Order: sequence, then structure tokens, then C-alpha cells
Amino acid sequence: MESVQPVMLGANPLSTGECFFLVWAPLWDAVNLHILSSNNRVVHMERLQNGYFRALVQEARPGCRYLYDLGGNGVKMRPDPASRFQPEGVHGPSEIVPRFDVKRTDDGWRGLSRRDLVFYEIHVGTFTPEGTFDAVIPRLRHLKDLGVTAIELMPVAQFPGQRNWGYDGVFPFSVQNSYGGPSGLRRLINACHHEKLGIALDVVYNHLGPEGNYLADFGPYFTDRYSTPWGQALNFDGEYSDEVRRFFVENALYWIEEFHVDVLRLDAVHAIVDNSAKPFLRELNGAVRTATADSKREIHLIPECDRNDIRTVQSPERGGYGFSAQWNDDFHHAVHAVLTRESRGYYQDFGQVAQIAKSVTAGFVYRGEYSRYRLRSHGNESKGTSGEHFVAFIQNHDQIGNRMKGERLGHLLDFEALKVAAGMMLLSPFLPLLFMGEEYSEPSPFQYFVSHEDPALIEAVRQGRRNEFTAFGWGEDPPDPQDSATFLRSRLHWELQYREPHKQLRELYAELLRLRKLFPALNNPDMSCIEAMPFEKENALLLRRWSECDQIFAIINFGQDSARLPLSLPKGRWTKVLNSRDRRWFGPGSSLPECLPYTRQHSITIDSLSFALYHSDDRGTT
Repeated sequence: MESVQPVMLGANPLSTGECFFLVWAPLWDAVNLHILSSNNRVVHMERLQNGYFRALVQEARPGCRYLYDLGGNGVKMRPDPASRFQPEGVHGPSEIVPRFDVKRTDDGWRGLSRRDLVFYEIHVGTFTPEGTFDAVIPRLRHLKDLGVTAIELMPVAQFPGQRNWGYDGVFPFSVQNSYGGPSGLRRLINACHHEKLGIALDVVYNHLGPEGNYLADFGPYFTDRYSTPWGQALNFDGEYSDEVRRFFVENALYWIEEFHVDVLRLDAVHAIVDNSAKPFLRELNGAVRTATADSKREIHLIPECDRNDIRTVQSPERGGYGFSAQWNDDFHHAVHAVLTRESRGYYQDFGQVAQIAKSVTAGFVYRGEYSRYRLRSHGNESKGTSGEHFVAFIQNHDQIGNRMKGERLGHLLDFEALKVAAGMMLLSPFLPLLFMGEEYSEPSPFQYFVSHEDPALIEAVRQGRRNEFTAFGWGEDPPDPQDSATFLRSRLHWELQYREPHKQLRELYAELLRLRKLFPALNNPDMSCIEAMPFEKENALLLRRWSECDQIFAIINFGQDSARLPLSLPKGRWTKVLNSRDRRWFGPGSSLPECLPYTRQHSITIDSLSFALYHSDDRGTT
């Protein structure tokens, strides 16, 4: 038997009008390819080494649909695991897609440096009334004007039905048909790059969804040795795992090379169990770096990992995986718990201003300390790591949508407190991430929704949501995920950002993002150039950051009462540049001085639920 050709899995149309098909099906001795057209054809595929089957088919052009016949007897007809398009949904045939069905217009695009990343996370289905890629395009200029530099899409791999967060995807290479398919995604990416906006894509390599998941029919993609909270674990370290790894490495390269995606956000990598000597995650990152080394493009891989493991971003030479950055849940939890005073679930580990200070000066809050929520010590040392290795947020799809009612922060805090939360995030040294509508306090919730077909699965999802909230002590039933009303409630009301006070909040976000670019001290990711002094009784924080040419000083009051704080500033002329209570930001006004004196012994009073930012052009010192 011949070895596998250097061609990607799936259907690869050629300029000659032929199409090369490659599928991995090691459990079968025979696989036939059924081309579904006016003159249906059955093609016997050639078996290669390691369980691959191939076929070169004439007149199999883009637009043709096809199925694989596992066993060759017509009993198991399945879509392609590496399908590029499922126009009839997860149970229908696959469709051949031209490699470049939309002309690229971004040949000069080189991506974004890590330090310049400001993410804006969107769910395509609820971001606009149309729920399509094309409908996102008219809003890109608005997001760029806000100060966003990269649009982050929640997963777009084909999922069952029309409504889903995307984490139930079952065809990792296929772009969701109801969003506009691969052509729609390419148009959106062209438009993003035209506006000098990066595009980040959330990909799921820890599990696949339950409905329409046919990969197990082809081969041992999954393992029973481990499990995930969402379904079968993928086989990254057992027998046949080399080919499973190839499938997902190719998937990552597919998005980067064929779609020009700039950032891959890897969902919940803590749920990937891999006991091999060469972990899949390290192999994945290495393969992407090798494949794109000569492209002159900035490519970033950013995992979500709840282990507080700094090895995620450490170089392979230091025993790490070498990823560009990772999501920092600790920062979110610390800010959320201080402002809302929630203490259920994982929030029981948080609630102190000192934890916010600890995060902004060292990354993680839990760096080996005992966690009451986990009933064990948690995390490892992150001190000394650059701030640009962490993504910070005060809202995202998980922290909103995994609440029982999907309440946004605006449902939990008043307007002044919302401004404090935004200020804390955007004054931090981390890469900021905004969740769609956050910048103007969108009132719609973001709730969990699905549109499955199997009644038993629908009921299992409902029961799973009920069980999920046990740890938080919420006694009510959550909204029905299957009900279309749950989805409709989650759509944005885009027009609100032009009304008070939504308009002023958006302007505050824009100003903070502008100042991050303007002041080197705010753009300096070196966490050794940060001092954070918490005042637990007063519920307040003093924050100073500096660079080689300037300094900033922030006073942040998380509490319901005004706070008088000791002030000890280094030499410099400290000028106020922003106060969240100013009427410009729809605030009640403030008596803070326009300039702060250079003194070692002084005090200052800051109003409740507010923050103020001062700047000095003098060179920062420690």
C-alpha cells in the first residue's frame, strides 16, 4: 500500500476539474465515495497506509455533494468528517467547496502584534437581527472607532439546527450554514482586514457535540479512558492518536492559511487529557509556528485554561507550550466578587481588593494557594510574566451565559459601578476583551440556547443545565435552552448605544482605549513596572504604572462610601485626565483636584464607586 499523499483531509478540488478526496477510516476495509449529482456515481476508494482512503475523481466540481459509504455496502452513508460545508445541516451530505470561492483582498495584511490586541467577542447569531457574517460587516467601522483591534468569533463550526453557542459543533472544518457558510466567513475576514481589524476564531479541540457527531463511525477519534463535562474526550494519546492529532492540526492550519484567521482561541484546553511524552497542545503550537514561519504574518494561539498554569505561555525550552497568551479568569472573578459581593460557586474564593492588586501585579490570584471552591491548592507561580501573556475581561460568553438567567454585569451593578469595572480592566496591563454590547451596557441577557432535533437529547440538555447551577445555590429553573424565545432574548439592541446613559458608557470605553494607546505607561506590559496598594476597609485601590518616559496613577473606589486614602507619589506633575464621576460620563460630579501635589505625605478623598486617572510626563521610577 502507498503512503498518504501530502494533501489535506477532505475534498480538495483541483484546477483541472478533478477533485482529490482523502478520508481516514481505519476501522473499515472498504470505503466508497458517492457523488450526488444528476448522474450519481459510486467510486471505490483506494486504501493507503494507516487507514487512509483516497480517490481522484473527474468532474467532481465545487457545488457537488457527496457521502462516504463505510464498508462499501450502502449501509453506513456518512458525511465527510473533514467536510468544508454542510448546506443541509449536520445530517446531510457534504459539499465540495472551492479553495478560494471569494477573492482575497488582504494580501498586504500582516496581522497585529500581541501588545496591540483588543478583542471584541461576538456570537454571530445574536449580534445582528440577521444573524449572519455579512450582517456583521456594516458594524466593523463602529467597532474600530471604539478602539477594538480584533473581532473574536464564538465557534462557527457546523452545529445542529439554527441556534447554538457553537460549542456543539460536529464538523470542525465546516462553516455554519445558517451564518453564511465559508463564503460568508471569507467576506467578513476580507472586510475586517480592510478595516485593519484582526480576526480571532474560537475553536474547540476538547470535545465535539452530541448530535450529528459521526467521527466515531470512521475511526477511534474518541477515548473512553477520559471524559469531559460536555461529551467524549478526544483520543490524543492512545492507539491511532497520531491521525487524530493530524486531523486537528490540519484544522488549525486550515483556518490560518485558507481563511487568514489571525488568532485562534482554543476552548477549555484543561479538558484535553494527554499523557503522552509530547503533548498535543505543544505539537499543535509548534506545527502552526513552523507552517507560518515564512508568512511574515503575526499569528497568535490563545487558550482558555482554568488550571492557572503558567506553562501554557512559557516557551518550550522552559518546559511550556509556548502559546501567545491565555485567558485570566482570576482577574474577572476578583473584580466581579468585589463589586457584586457574590460569594457562591467559584466566587467564594474571591472578594478582596488585595486579590485585584495581586492579579494586576502578577497575573494569577491563585498561584499555589488553597482554594475553598476546589478543596485543594490551585495554580502555579505567574509573577515575572509579562501582562501581554494574559487576556482580561469583566464579561464574556461564559461568565454571562453560564449564569442561570444569563444576566450581564449591567443587571447586577449600577451605572457608576459599571464604569469602575471597565476602568479596572482597561487600566490593567493585560490584553482586554469586551463581550458584544458590553461597551454600552446592553440590557439583553445572553442565555444558553440550542436547537437539537432528538427529544431525548433536548431533555438531557435541560436537565444538565439544572444540575449545573447546584453549586451556586440558584433554586429556580433556568430558561429552556431549546425554546426559540431564549435565543431571541439574547439578541442585541444596537440602537441603545446612541441614548443616555448607554452613549456615555461607550464613550468612556473609547476614551480609555485611546489613553491605552496614547500613554506608554498604560501600554507597558511589564508587571514589574506596577505598584498596586489595596485598602480593604475602604474597598479601594491605588494603582501606579510607569514606563521609561511617563507614569500614570489611578485611584479606584469599589465601595458604596467615599474613601480617604493616604497619598504618596513620586516626583512629577500629576494632571487629571479622567474621572468616572465627571458629567461627561453621565456622572454626578466630583471634587477631585485637577493636579496632585508631589509629596510623600498627603491624603485624598475619592467618591464612592468611582475611579480617577492622573498622568505625569516625568520618567517613571520604582
